[in-house]
Amino acid sequence: MARKIGSRYTANQILGRGSAGTVWLGEGPEGPVAVKLLREDLASDQELVGRFVQERTALLGLEHPHIVSVRDLVVDGNDLALVMDLVRGTDLRTRLERERRMAPEAAVAIVADVAEGLAAAHAAGVVHRDVKPENVLLDMQGPLGPGGAHPALLTDFGVAKLIDSPRRTRATKIIGTPDYLAPEIVEGLPPRAAVDIYALATVLYELLAGFTPFGGGHPGAVLRRHVTETVVPLPGIPEELWQLIVQCLAKAPASRLRASELAARLREQLPTLAGMPPLDVDEPDAEPEEDAEAPGPAAAADGPVSPAGGGPERRGAVSLVPGAKPDSNRDTHTSMRVPAPDELAGGARGTARAPRAAGAPRPGSARHRASARRRRVTLGVAAVALVAAVGAGTWAATSGDDSEATPDDRGSSAPASP
Repeated sequence: MARKIGSRYTANQILGRGSAGTVWLGEGPEGPVAVKLLREDLASDQELVGRFVQERTALLGLEHPHIVSVRDLVVDGNDLALVMDLVRGTDLRTRLERERRMAPEAAVAIVADVAEGLAAAHAAGVVHRDVKPENVLLDMQGPLGPGGAHPALLTDFGVAKLIDSPRRTRATKIIGTPDYLAPEIVEGLPPRAAVDIYALATVLYELLAGFTPFGGGHPGAVLRRHVTETVVPLPGIPEELWQLIVQCLAKAPASRLRASELAARLREQLPTLAGMPPLDVDEPDAEPEEDAEAPGPAAAADGPVSPAGGGPERRGAVSLVPGAKPDSNRDTHTSMRVPAPDELAGGARGTARAPRAAGAPRPGSARHRASARRRRVTLGVAAVALVAAVGAGTWAATSGDDSEATPDDRGSSAPASP
């Protein structure tokens, strides 16, 4: 059912739902648009509406080929909406769910696009704060780039900042998506441009590997890894590309590249990646016992939310605001208490989660248990065989000694002839 958004726009069809609101296919004076209509409880928050209006100039001024431009901000009664360019395509999360991982050339081309968009935003003084595959759109109508990659555009600028109002998230809270949160945010420092670089490097790692470097298990364990663990190398990628990833995942924000530098360095890598197939690695295993016991400091404020339709709970799927439901099957924002330094240090193991070899059974799985049983049976059989071999050897040794005895010696125990 169509609905009016302000006096200039009509929302015709729902394209997707998220924890902060609903995205509609709309129509405006200049043609089709995407309308992000924020939740009614957010629209009724006068403080948030004020921040919304204050951000108007900055958001409307963001113009770049790799940024989904905001055309208008609408405040009308209970409606609070961002009117954006309509991108004909899909988001990067959908592609990842379909392909699991991407060839390095295409992955690097997509991340280079996003880095260029971030460079323009950072130059304008805007920090995205929620870079993740869900917020990267692939323009299916644009020209194909290296590795057959569609042009990538970063969307949802300003949404995290709008939601992160002082009243909703006090200084002891974190707003973000656990897998992509920079260490300084976990430690309670204000988000600056470097947090976007860290998140984008995490996205690149995920595109190459099929999993994030510090994700898995309880959100508290994920946050702890960001602060205490070192990223595990990915086999099979050029050393220079790996060093780029490592530098952008540095714990110290000042050690990371700027967005413009990252984009240029990634473009330089593309010729060396041509024709390289996707990496052949499997996701490392979380430590369920440890993760389940993760300290409450980083526990979600509202508790984990299962995907729509039931099924296993997805890691970090926690509502952005009370009562909100995450987008189907996707991680959403998390509101968490900032862990104290001693709490973070107390959970450190000093080891990172190494990827498993492709096809190797996951510890604790049925395949792993069956494999362990087979190994135990094999060892048992080998032990029995060894014992039998030792016994046979002893018998053979004894028989050999008897064979050298004299006939009289051998017959001395026989009964006497009558």
